[in-house]
Amino acid sequence: MTHRILLFFLTWVFTLSATAQRVTLSGYVKDAATGESLIGAGVVVTQTGNGAYTNEYGFYSLSLPSGNVALRVSYLGYNQIDTTLNLLADTRLNINLTPKAREIKEVVIKAQREDNNVQATEMGKVDISIEKIKTLPAVFGEVDVLKTIQLLPGVQSGGEGSTGFYVRGGGPDQNLIQLDEATVYNSSHLFGFFSVFNPDALLNATIYKGGIPANYGGRVSSVLDITMKDGNNKEFHGAGGIGLIASRLTLEGPLKKDKASFIVSGRRTYIDFLAKPYINTTNYKGTGYYFYDVNAKANYIFSDKDRLYLSGYFGRDVFSFRNEDLLFAIPWGNATTTLRWNHLFSPKLFMNTSLVYNDYHFEFTGEQSQFQFTLFSGIKDYNAKVDFTHYASSKHELKYGVNYTYHVFIPNTVSGKAGDVEFDPDNASRKFAHEAAAYVLDRITLTDKLEVNLGLRYSTFLQTGPYTKYDYNFLGARIDSTVWGKGKIVQDYHGLEPRALLRYTLNDVSSVKASFNINNQYIHLVSNNGSTLPTDLWLPSTRVVKPQVGYQYALGYFRNFRDNMFETSVEVYYKDLRNQIEYREGYTPGFDDDLENAFVFGTGDSKGLELYFNKREGVFTGWISYTLSYTNRKFPDLNDGQPFPYRYDRRHVLSAAANWQLNERWTIGVVFVYNTGISYTLPIGKYFIEGNVITEYSDINSFRLADYHRLDLSFTYDGKERKRLDDSWNFSFYNLYSRQNPYFVYDEVNGIFLQDPVITIQAKQVSLFPILPSVTWNFKF
Repeated sequence: MTHRILLFFLTWVFTLSATAQRVTLSGYVKDAATGESLIGAGVVVTQTGNGAYTNEYGFYSLSLPSGNVALRVSYLGYNQIDTTLNLLADTRLNINLTPKAREIKEVVIKAQREDNNVQATEMGKVDISIEKIKTLPAVFGEVDVLKTIQLLPGVQSGGEGSTGFYVRGGGPDQNLIQLDEATVYNSSHLFGFFSVFNPDALLNATIYKGGIPANYGGRVSSVLDITMKDGNNKEFHGAGGIGLIASRLTLEGPLKKDKASFIVSGRRTYIDFLAKPYINTTNYKGTGYYFYDVNAKANYIFSDKDRLYLSGYFGRDVFSFRNEDLLFAIPWGNATTTLRWNHLFSPKLFMNTSLVYNDYHFEFTGEQSQFQFTLFSGIKDYNAKVDFTHYASSKHELKYGVNYTYHVFIPNTVSGKAGDVEFDPDNASRKFAHEAAAYVLDRITLTDKLEVNLGLRYSTFLQTGPYTKYDYNFLGARIDSTVWGKGKIVQDYHGLEPRALLRYTLNDVSSVKASFNINNQYIHLVSNNGSTLPTDLWLPSTRVVKPQVGYQYALGYFRNFRDNMFETSVEVYYKDLRNQIEYREGYTPGFDDDLENAFVFGTGDSKGLELYFNKREGVFTGWISYTLSYTNRKFPDLNDGQPFPYRYDRRHVLSAAANWQLNERWTIGVVFVYNTGISYTLPIGKYFIEGNVITEYSDINSFRLADYHRLDLSFTYDGKERKRLDDSWNFSFYNLYSRQNPYFVYDEVNGIFLQDPVITIQAKQVSLFPILPSVTWNFKF
């Protein structure tokens, strides 16, 4: 026994001695010209190949043996730094990387070290540098991060020109979209043709299609995390662009040099100004549409240990229509505010505390003759969170934190007026809820070949009063009610969400990865047509509406070629979705006493194969992605209980994007997209029964629209470098060969209403965009 105690004591002393010989190197990596944090910059020990990436605030931490250490610091588009340090104690090393004089415009979507595709544990994750998408062709000359991610494997477009996206068989509400940690509930302008994200204000975007880390929650399909720029803390700068239908301007500069900075970016369309002179000569005077958005951010560096960030977004769409008989207006938009405090307790312990507010609302007002009608819906969130990152060693990184959100939902409020009679039915159905979560995430390098990321998230959701539950008789009339007072718990849900990722390195150029995750989703978007129109409604889980649950399994093989010039990957996945939600058949939104009575519930599943090939370097760069997938839904109350294809079940999806640097001035960008047509339900017959026309429909989504394909082309000309002004011209052609892609199909009915009525029905296709040329002048000063 004594020998065992002595052996344990000696082992403990030896461990302490060994630990004492290690020191911590930490600091921030920034752009030397602007002071902007560089996310995902690589800090690598050249002797061993071990290293770390900077986090979303540009911070890194490495535990290293004391003594001489050779470091390499790199980031795409910046000059690499190689240095040697003699580490005798914990050391703070802030690194400023200088941009390359004129970077070849490669469209590269990885911003980490060259072999990250193989060596990183994450799978289903893609980092997108905003500067790398600006030479891609774009509709109306507006480059868009959401349209770019639609070119990735496993990500599908919602339709012609739409920014809505669907990930591995999930719906639009199953994607968590964050801007500086604030949730964006509607990410579209112009009914889905543009996103709300102004590229000039953005620094980086990261999408997780699978293997979602435990620090993210609340959605079952994907996460799109977008970070705004901090602003230049060295000197004042401006940038902008003038396009065919919209212009934008960004201003940034130091509030206190090297200590504080700001950025303000605004964008507005001028369709209404251009069209107004013509519209005012018609019977549609007062009709118009415009959108605008503003991004703003300020930060202050108190010390190396404390930093404060304040950022916000405000955007609105305003659409109105007027003629002699009818007037309607549709304003909608988002507003977000984020206050963040970074604190460094030690070189190994990093903390971020955030307070977030976001507000989304939609309103529809119509007026005809003496009748007025208003529909309003919205959601507000008050969110607080604390996240810690503990850099135990270069082979062990721990993240943990807590998150709390107070939700206020207004799924449907209807009011109106007919002459002197006003009606304001008791249908607001305002709902209140508390959502909270705690998580832990551990990244462990077990051997030189094997690394695992293990995570566990515990989430809970409480629906609280005031709330009234009504009971109805067989005629649909209210006969009784149950009332919960303010703050009383109406319903509670909770659950564990395990996450696991594994990477096994086969050799220097290839690896195998696997992931598994369970996600709970407590809020829902319901739609009549599966689109991301602002008329879609958000509502929480309640006594009737259960939380969605998603199980996802993925396996992938990753291989690089030609000294990491080419990246390739093959991934297979299976997704099991529970408690899916749809409107019941025949439901008309806007007049139900409570939306909970309007839904039916079911399950879904999706499985697929994703292929990806990316050329990272050279004057010709780009990628090709292909997805083969099967996505179904099954609802006991729909389609006679039989499974049916999800509306955006697309068997084949092929995308290609390429950039060719012709010379120092000219760059050519090409995008090609091919999708199997979306499924839809077709009327197959109409009958006269007692003087009424009755429509008979096919099985749900048993028909498909024609296949979708499109070729886009752009030319970018970089002007001469000037001392105070740099500019470029972008000439784009959307849908180059003017393919008449289906936007939707409607039924044209012609009939002769005699004793023996004869009716003919013909399906008509509506196409939206022919070839669309555009030109944009971009400038920086």
